[in-house]
Amino acid sequence: MKKKSLFKNPFYRFDSLNILLFFTAWGIWWSFFQIWLTNTLHFSGEQVGTIYSFNSAITLILMFVYGAIQDRLGLKRHLLIFCSVMEMLLGPFFTWLYAPLLHSSFYLGTFLGSLYLSFAFLAASPTFEAVTERISRRYRFEYGQARSWGSFGYAVSALLAGFLFTISPNLVFWLSSFIALLLFLLLVFVHPEKNQKMIDLYENKVENAKESSTASLKEIFGVFKMKALWQIIIYIIFSWTFYTVFDQQMFPQFFTQFFATKALGQQMYGVLNSVEVFLEAIMMACVPWLMKKIGVRKTLLVGITIMVIRIGGCGLVTNPLGVSCIKLLHAPETACFALGLFRYFTLHFDTKVSATLYMVGYQIAAQVGQIIFSTPLGDLRDHIGYSHTFLVISGITLIAGIYANFILKKDNVDVNGQPLSKD
Repeated sequence: MKKKSLFKNPFYRFDSLNILLFFTAWGIWWSFFQIWLTNTLHFSGEQVGTIYSFNSAITLILMFVYGAIQDRLGLKRHLLIFCSVMEMLLGPFFTWLYAPLLHSSFYLGTFLGSLYLSFAFLAASPTFEAVTERISRRYRFEYGQARSWGSFGYAVSALLAGFLFTISPNLVFWLSSFIALLLFLLLVFVHPEKNQKMIDLYENKVENAKESSTASLKEIFGVFKMKALWQIIIYIIFSWTFYTVFDQQMFPQFFTQFFATKALGQQMYGVLNSVEVFLEAIMMACVPWLMKKIGVRKTLLVGITIMVIRIGGCGLVTNPLGVSCIKLLHAPETACFALGLFRYFTLHFDTKVSATLYMVGYQIAAQVGQIIFSTPLGDLRDHIGYSHTFLVISGITLIAGIYANFILKKDNVDVNGQPLSKD
């Protein structure tokens, strides 16, 4: 097929805008969630850990449900539309229900909050990603090129949130609801797949043949019998889990403590977070090229290596400039880790169950780890401080990296999905 300009591809344009709006709606409040819990609602590290553990527990169950539903739906949007409707309720939920309940009845508020956040965002995020990846294979564009727009949207919203949050945290919640409304309208009214001329021009016939039959329930539940998948799950629990606790549950407040006032710290964190995610967007577009050059397995090992350096570095450096520079390593680390793992699944496993594999092997595994470790690590941070906790986490991820070197398959071994193109 003759190569065409990427932006002429209507499927790429639609899915890029789709994932941009989702991550914009998510990032504008999620990037400050830990700061909101700690500085605005004044919860301890252990309480914040409990909230994250509840979020992970509900998300754990729901992500498998979402993955199984989406594998049955194929490319249909019903689930995505449902998620966008839930996201539109964020402003009212946080303002009038979640915050008051957390103070009046902590565990009830935590439970109801975890239900809502899981349905609307935490389980929805990998669902949007899985659908975009599936469409990218069918309509001839790189998943990372579309996913980079999600990082771009997250970066813009995090930058804006850094200033809005200091005025009123409720502003970021209500703006998220408005962006979710735009996402809902896009999903309901824009349909490039109804243009037969564009389908004929861009459709990958091989992938279309695979998508013509949806995964059966037997195939979906059969993923739990795969030894190779369980090896990946162990790897994720002791790498991405600990990184997520570090990055979401601890780093935001850790960074703001370097500044004279909370307001200044929050603004600087918003700026830093935005720069980091802008770089992540660039890396998301570049990593597919890197994978073609060095392979999927090596890309994953690069990601875990950067993770160890970044977490450990934050435990050693004691000034805001140094911590800021180390924070920016998040960009290549996340792009290599996330895109590499997604491609690992579509390379070595049947792509018909790609959404389920991604949910179970990556997202659910990470949630299991957070359920187990969020509260203990929060308690550890309360007792020994941020820096020493970061060094403990870095040591654990180093062990996970050594383990990965032994269990990750080479790119030419057990290719049961889409082979890696070197073009």
